[in-house]
Amino acid sequence: MAQPDLQPISVSTPRHIAIIMDGNGRWAEAQGQPRVMGHRAGVKSVRNVVALCRERQVESLTLFAFSSENWHRPEREVRLLMRLFTTVLRREVKLLKKNDVRLKIIGDVSGFDEKLQARILQAEADTAECTGMVLNIAANYGGRWDVVNAARKLTELALQGEIAVSDIDEALLDRFTSLSDQAEVDLLIRTGGEQRISNFVLWQCAYSELFFSDTLWPDFGEAALQEALDAFACRQRRFGLTSAQVAPVA
Repeated sequence: MAQPDLQPISVSTPRHIAIIMDGNGRWAEAQGQPRVMGHRAGVKSVRNVVALCRERQVESLTLFAFSSENWHRPEREVRLLMRLFTTVLRREVKLLKKNDVRLKIIGDVSGFDEKLQARILQAEADTAECTGMVLNIAANYGGRWDVVNAARKLTELALQGEIAVSDIDEALLDRFTSLSDQAEVDLLIRTGGEQRISNFVLWQCAYSELFFSDTLWPDFGEAALQEALDAFACRQRRFGLTSAQVAPVA
């Protein structure tokens, strides 16, 4: 992940958007349907938002699909989510390639069964040459896991004598995080009315603008996304400076 230049900027479109896709289960329950129906409906929103971000020339889109804490949900729901994840990977790859979108799965994929791991590797390989936008799907992911995983890799290098402890700084640790090849998260959106980060991209959202939407994820479309983008365009991003040091937002 490229480090921010820590200069005040005013841009209308974020380079990197991260979204906590919340509200699928509540959406289904409100309609008297099983929770898994909300997750299936949410797939349509994913497809729509990916297309919208691609049109707006967003460089990276990171979606929180399954957290490391989600394993504690009811066993049946988890099983159906894994089945849905496998199906979506198989069906959506052609569409991603058509739209020049590279897929990257971030998280501890070793926690999935071998069939799903193979599907992930194949989907990533099939879109590896795409350059229009990167779609990161966070699956079995946690922000703390990401930082600990990077720290563990640095520790191994130090023990092997390849680096000195004094070499470790933010830039070096960043090289071993899940999104090290991409810009930091400019805009973090959470749908569903909750106002928490929920252990998502903790390292990468240090200077993110936060936007909380009451819209449940299956209903999150162009109007809701535009509302978030409009709010972002009006923010004054100071990166530690004072308002007096920052040029007014155009």
